[in-house]
Amino acid sequence: MLDPLAALRTPDDPPCDVYLTGSVFLDIIFTGLDSAPVRGTESWARGMGSSPGGVANMATALARLGLRTSLAAAFGDDKYGEYCWESLEHGEGIDLSLSRTVPGWHSPVTVSMAYEGERTMVTHGHEAPPEESAPCDPPPARACVAALRPGAGQGWIAAAARRGSRIFADVGWDETGRWDPDDLADLEHCEAFLPNAGEAMRYTRTDCPRAAARRLAEKVPVAVVTMGAEGACAVDGGSGETAEVPAVAVEALDPTGAGDVFVAGFVTGTLAGWPLADRLAFGCLTAALSVQEFGGSLSAPGWAEVAAWWQHVRSFDDQGRTALRRYAFLDALLPGTARPWPLRRAVPTIGFRRV
Repeated sequence: MLDPLAALRTPDDPPCDVYLTGSVFLDIIFTGLDSAPVRGTESWARGMGSSPGGVANMATALARLGLRTSLAAAFGDDKYGEYCWESLEHGEGIDLSLSRTVPGWHSPVTVSMAYEGERTMVTHGHEAPPEESAPCDPPPARACVAALRPGAGQGWIAAAARRGSRIFADVGWDETGRWDPDDLADLEHCEAFLPNAGEAMRYTRTDCPRAAARRLAEKVPVAVVTMGAEGACAVDGGSGETAEVPAVAVEALDPTGAGDVFVAGFVTGTLAGWPLADRLAFGCLTAALSVQEFGGSLSAPGWAEVAAWWQHVRSFDDQGRTALRRYAFLDALLPGTARPWPLRRAVPTIGFRRV
């Protein structure tokens, strides 16, 4: 596997590149639905995938890009939890030494149905275990990825920042409806904040993602706003540098986890010391590659997928000359040969019995 930080590593480095914590779900994804399910009828899906979801989407995306990833999470001791643990630890090489199995706890499950470019999700889960799964004193790491909670600080974020970890954060929907940036207490510890356009505009009371990014850059060193099919924009509050990158043209199958994959791509480029525009472009590319497959962690691309795409766009004109210029920085990173693109990764079942 390509190591994007190989030239930067020293014997004094922490063993972990990126640390994160959160909830792991078992995701079951149906695709190929012509429309939303109708009450009283049965719908058949042409595609299906199963994989660890929730924070596992981000952890898998980071690990597949060659970052040494540590995840602290709670797992149920049912078959779902066992499958998720094995998939992450043995399948993806994620360090789960800070995770734990909770006796008698039912793993949360999400069923996601993708149709008409959107998705509908149904989730079931029992009461979550205590927050022991997130150590108050996180391990040394180059970086941490955090999901900010409106109105509630998380002590581990401040502890990690004091230790020298670079904090990258996103945020979920504000159920209170306040959308007050002062509610994001942990933003002061962050190097970069990466909300989507809807979240960013609500927090800044603006009607434009670019204006929202400029406003957020007054509160955090680097503000990144993802804009879906329009790409992403970013502002470096310290230097004043701005960047905007269009989305990569692909045929989307399932958007599950695309935001997590974008963050993983941006974090990878930041830790490798790339320019802001290249980091933004790489996040857009990894997110675009992910939506061609179903599932969050299932669809997260690794360097093989990136190399296959780059070889493809240099041989065909379906992306245009702009893509060739924008992603020329990949030439210095990628091996000279790649497998044919697109690559298929998803499997439709929880796991096959080993013989």
